[in-house]
Amino acid sequence: MNLNDLLKESLTQEEIEKVPTSYDVVGDILIFADFPKELKKKQRFVGNCFLKYLKQVKVVCKKSKKYSGEFRTPKLTIIAGVRRKETLYKENNVQIMLDVEKCYFSPRLSNERLRIAKLVQDREEVLVMFSGVAPYPLVISRNSKPKSVFAIEKNPIASKYAEQNVILNKIKNITLFCGDVMVILPKIIKKFDRVLMPLPRDAQDFLDIAIPKLKKGGILHFYDFLNESEFDKAKAKVIGACKKKKRRCEILDLVKCGQYSPHTFRICVDAKIT
Repeated sequence: MNLNDLLKESLTQEEIEKVPTSYDVVGDILIFADFPKELKKKQRFVGNCFLKYLKQVKVVCKKSKKYSGEFRTPKLTIIAGVRRKETLYKENNVQIMLDVEKCYFSPRLSNERLRIAKLVQDREEVLVMFSGVAPYPLVISRNSKPKSVFAIEKNPIASKYAEQNVILNKIKNITLFCGDVMVILPKIIKKFDRVLMPLPRDAQDFLDIAIPKLKKGGILHFYDFLNESEFDKAKAKVIGACKKKKRRCEILDLVKCGQYSPHTFRICVDAKIT
């Protein structure tokens, strides 16, 4: 039986057309970013239909509040299934434990994480700022051969999960730091071959401390959210920050990492800093 047949048992055709077709699945938890108010009284039924249709899903949630607060986390309401928000997610040969409400995480960046891992050369020293539950460090370490991966995350809950995930995946070359990047990074007395800045918002505020941590010829991956007509602004932010630090910058690539809203994308600027 397909999803539409299941929904027909209690919904009118008009109501069926309002059931969201876009959602994320993290481990065995399905998350609706937008759930129509018109279906609020039937949300449990809709959730149960998805549980029957997607056998791997055990929990169905809806975002009752978008990403917000210091750690850019969502507020989630369970509408069907098991009453939990912790799950085990798998991608790119790694396993990741997390609480989907207490930690910022995007399964839609799976391909981007693997793209970065494939760029990492043997014996590179890599820094991941704003590392969350450690998806980038884990994927890089498992799918390439870096000498070391340093990871900094401010959210203490995400940091605890990162510690668990390093142990879970039996990885030895990841060093984790819990704290504010502005405080932690100046205390790390070394430079890196590659620096990643996958902050959900306002990564440009940290370019001034990221660029000096790159070795000559090192690679910066700077992430931003921009309208497709404004992509050059991301390049300009990196170039401007490099000039301020008296470093030369060569833009290597600009990659779309996913659509955030109509005409607005998460993008990554890859730049070589000399």
